[in-house]
Amino acid sequence: MMEYILKNGIVYDPANEINGEKKDVMFKDGIIVDDVSSDAKVLDVTDKIVMPAGVDPHAHVAGPKLVVGRLYRPEDSRRGVTQKTKVLRSESGFSIPSCPATGYRYSRLGYGTVVEAAMPPLEAKHTHEEIATIPMVDIPAMPLFGNNWFVMEYAKDNNIEDLSAFISAWLKISKGYGIKIVNPCGSEAWGWGMNVHGVNDKAPYFDVTSKEVIQALAKANEFLNLPHSIHIHPNDLGHPGNVPTTIETMDAVKNIKQSSKATIRDQVMHLCHLQFHAYTGNSWRDAASGAEEIAKYINKNDHITCDVGQVTLDETTTMTADAPMEYDLFKLSGLKWTNKDIECETAAGIIPCIYSGKSPVNSLQWAIGLELFLHIDDPWKVCLTTDHPNAGPFTRYPRIISWLMSNQRRTEMIENREVHKWVEKRTTLPTLDREYDFYDIAVISRAAPARIYGFEDRGQLTPGYRADIAVYDINPNDIDPSRQYAEIEKGFNVADYTIKDGQILVKDKEIVKVKESQNIWVNVKGYEKQEQKVIDDIMPFFTQYYSVKWENYPVHDHYVSNPIRVDVEK
Repeated sequence: MMEYILKNGIVYDPANEINGEKKDVMFKDGIIVDDVSSDAKVLDVTDKIVMPAGVDPHAHVAGPKLVVGRLYRPEDSRRGVTQKTKVLRSESGFSIPSCPATGYRYSRLGYGTVVEAAMPPLEAKHTHEEIATIPMVDIPAMPLFGNNWFVMEYAKDNNIEDLSAFISAWLKISKGYGIKIVNPCGSEAWGWGMNVHGVNDKAPYFDVTSKEVIQALAKANEFLNLPHSIHIHPNDLGHPGNVPTTIETMDAVKNIKQSSKATIRDQVMHLCHLQFHAYTGNSWRDAASGAEEIAKYINKNDHITCDVGQVTLDETTTMTADAPMEYDLFKLSGLKWTNKDIECETAAGIIPCIYSGKSPVNSLQWAIGLELFLHIDDPWKVCLTTDHPNAGPFTRYPRIISWLMSNQRRTEMIENREVHKWVEKRTTLPTLDREYDFYDIAVISRAAPARIYGFEDRGQLTPGYRADIAVYDINPNDIDPSRQYAEIEKGFNVADYTIKDGQILVKDKEIVKVKESQNIWVNVKGYEKQEQKVIDDIMPFFTQYYSVKWENYPVHDHYVSNPIRVDVEK
């Protein structure tokens, strides 16, 4: 490793309250440092934006859904095709890019960490195999717990101690980072051709409600001192009238005390792709925005953070462990649909989706996402996502940034009928003139997601942290983002430099080096006896009902590329 100085950049580092300060950033042996020797190599980034590398807190980039999606949508794979070069493998895909293309494209955007947001423990091996083939970025994966048969039994009995031991064991077994909950009890109901429609509905034959599952998992999360809070995809995703369910979900954990040993996070619940959970009305005929009501709740309460799932008005692919919702979407759209069930754990659905500005519903969804960004007062509580690929591909982040920074552009889209008139009639977006600045963008795409996940080695330019840095060819002193929104999108579209662990991966907007990914997972220490007891207790049930033998279930070390193990003391 060499010593480097990024010279004369304009730095935005919200974790250290650095807001557009012209200063040098130095790193050595892959780590940010206070000073370097006279032998340090100087990289002249005069008047260019310097930020920590991006952290995507919620995306679907590896695992069984992605494989099925690529097989099922060859038309998507034919987009974005490139030839291999001396440095890069070939690329393919738009909404479901190939594994190498995923890493390359994130790196071009200046990102260094991406969270795989839904990993079925039963198929964790395959998920980790795919993560190993995605270069350039570090990838923690979130195992699914909200419809696991054992979890529902523990929640029904309010047996938090055994539930905690089960989660601790399953994080080790699957090499996972935290607790992901998708449509709790609903995906289990799907196995019987049903769904749940609110937090007080029970899973068929389990006599436990969604709310009880959420509360039990939140208590276990804090009991184990996990670095991230529970990460939830609530019931009723995508259904008009789902605002009460969303608010009741957030309120369900309001009185659960955060662990005193928890790391830098503040929240007890992180609610993902909030845009899909912010609709009023009784059907799509009378649907309207509930973003303002939800934002008011978030503004008043500090136990909740969120990411948006911003619609980008593209053709994309929806894929989620919320199988009944995907079936509903299939019935609405008439497009092809496929389902993937994971026994005793979860169920997923996949369907193409064409978000069009000519569509009243799609325009409403587009506006609601932006409303949430603009109504939520504290940018530390909200993160930039598209729920890739569900609301659009992650490669559209620069376009979303331009919308957030330019009220003029949003107004043009409304007035020029680039989006349907429902935006004017059924949302508050036309009345919102708030504009994000570069500091806010650095918060929602870097500092906030790193804090929310409890990462203590990235998301900021602090000495001792990993040298994960992005440089953009934008001079913030010479640009008016409100008027020059096209230049903002162009500037954030390809980083001038992307530096990962001190290695220069992108230079002068070209990928010059490919780095192997690293896999971040959480290891709870001090609870091993309880874990073994729980495994012994569930083994007869496992043997009777699971078609996969136990010996095939755990993810062995050789499946996990360059692991970053985060040890947590119970």
